[in-house]
Amino acid sequence: MKRQSSVQIKVVDQPVVARVGLKPKKQGAFLHLEGSAKETLEQGRNRLVVAGVLFAFCFVVLAGRLVGLAISGSENELAQENVQTQSVATAQTLDKRAPIYDRNGNLLAVTLDAVSLFADPRKIMDADEAAKKLTSVLTDLEPAALKAKLSLRRNFVWVKRHLTPQQQKSVNDLGIPGLFFRNEERRVYPVGNLAAHLVGYTDIDGKGIAGIERYFDERLKGVNSTDTGPVQLSIDTRIQYALRDELSRSMSIFRAIGASGMVMDVKTGEVLGMVSLPDFDPNRPNDYPKDNKFNKVTLGVYEMGSTFKTFTTAMALDLKSVSLRSGYDATNPIRIAGFRIRDDHPKKRWLSVPEIFMYSSNIGTAKMADAIGPKRQKAFLKKIGLLDRPIIELPEVGAPILPPRWNTLETMTISYGHGLSVSPLQLGTAISSMVNGGVFRNPTVIKQDAEVDVEGRRVIREETSDTVRRLMRLVVKSGTGKNADAKGYLVGGKTGTAEKAVNGRYKRDALVTSFVSAFPMHDPRYVVLAMLDEPKGNASTHGFRSAGWTTAPIVSRLVARVAPLLGVQPEDEESKSIQKALHIPVYSREKKNASF
Repeated sequence: MKRQSSVQIKVVDQPVVARVGLKPKKQGAFLHLEGSAKETLEQGRNRLVVAGVLFAFCFVVLAGRLVGLAISGSENELAQENVQTQSVATAQTLDKRAPIYDRNGNLLAVTLDAVSLFADPRKIMDADEAAKKLTSVLTDLEPAALKAKLSLRRNFVWVKRHLTPQQQKSVNDLGIPGLFFRNEERRVYPVGNLAAHLVGYTDIDGKGIAGIERYFDERLKGVNSTDTGPVQLSIDTRIQYALRDELSRSMSIFRAIGASGMVMDVKTGEVLGMVSLPDFDPNRPNDYPKDNKFNKVTLGVYEMGSTFKTFTTAMALDLKSVSLRSGYDATNPIRIAGFRIRDDHPKKRWLSVPEIFMYSSNIGTAKMADAIGPKRQKAFLKKIGLLDRPIIELPEVGAPILPPRWNTLETMTISYGHGLSVSPLQLGTAISSMVNGGVFRNPTVIKQDAEVDVEGRRVIREETSDTVRRLMRLVVKSGTGKNADAKGYLVGGKTGTAEKAVNGRYKRDALVTSFVSAFPMHDPRYVVLAMLDEPKGNASTHGFRSAGWTTAPIVSRLVARVAPLLGVQPEDEESKSIQKALHIPVYSREKKNASF
């Protein structure tokens, strides 16, 4: 008889007596177990359930462990992958970051190989001892901070980026397990502070943070840009050095809190030199305060004082509101809206237009602007770029500060440089358009093709520009800018002395002095601007601190230094051709007339 392999149990209302293993007499009948057989079956079933539960528990434990190991492994792999990705990304970035040159091909920024140190804290046996040993050779690291870093439950922490070869050897000689070196690249600035505000700097991972490094970040990286490769700037390191040297010298002599200056080619708009002091070393920018990184030339905006009389006079001449024979009574101060407009060098008489400019008369200039009116004044200043943020290849560019109202009072004060704040960059660019024949060109810090004419737009008539350059020469020859003269180089310019506005009020003991000039004035090619922030008078200036005493001499010395470098030959100032080129009638009503 074949033994039945399974038993189906069903509880019924009328029990039927049967034995386990007997075949039912009829198909569809069920077996009911009684006694020891039923007990045995229940024990077997219970044991089976217990075994299943144990097996399930073991399975869960094993599965959990496997999952944990999998996650741990993934994390490690991910961490390693992240590190490798970071390294690869950095390497790719820095590999493609191109150098920056000056206009003569001198290197201003370059990427070099470097070695960095990192640790796997899990492999550091004694974090305290390791920190002490490391800080004995890497003395700029803080022992407590390093110990905390080496005690982290991670598999990667940077210890120090960009080691010197000596530091790498010293660390290697320590023989500390868990430390590793990684090959990286480092941005280096060979000329240090010389062009810091212009060139800018990158962070430790090669990202442009300021200046050209930031503005041309993608181009220098060679990432996501069709325009890739080195950047050649318009500046000349020789001009840059002379400019910084003269500004630093005067800043020290007159105990100024800051200085700035620029040299610009008036035919192309190229900036040949740009300096803002105090400055910083882009090789270690974090060692300097924030103020040192402020570019006074492009980002700072100031009331430029009497340098604005150049624009007022040019505007009046160009609009034919006045002629050189015209003039205004400057005998008494102007009283308007509770303010008094007076002259610092009062002549107390009628002054012709050349005299107003030469003697820097606030009264005469204010009346000249009032005759033109606010609407036409605003239109003129906007045309020469003084009412809008300038366009240049730098991220640090300041917008001018305009007066909330622009009525008769504002028209008068703005005419001599108060009530409207602009950057030195704007001032230098606008002056260039006044002396180069009357064409405005956007400033640029990128070297231009000498064979291609730079486009511009006409802002004043050529005849007006010719008169303005003669007037600017008159200021240096016989007016407030005598100290700016440089023998043979025919310097022309205009002084500017303004009280600093602090919290909405002018601070009488804090001046900003500036001198904006051009040379040679018979055929202007370069604009030179110098500015001092809060200079103090001394014995050499008889206690005076105005622009004629403090910033005009900077221009004189600087022009004498850079003119030969720029190929400008000294001229015979007494020659007939030069006298004719610079002659301007003064039409004075003084008893003794003067002319040049």
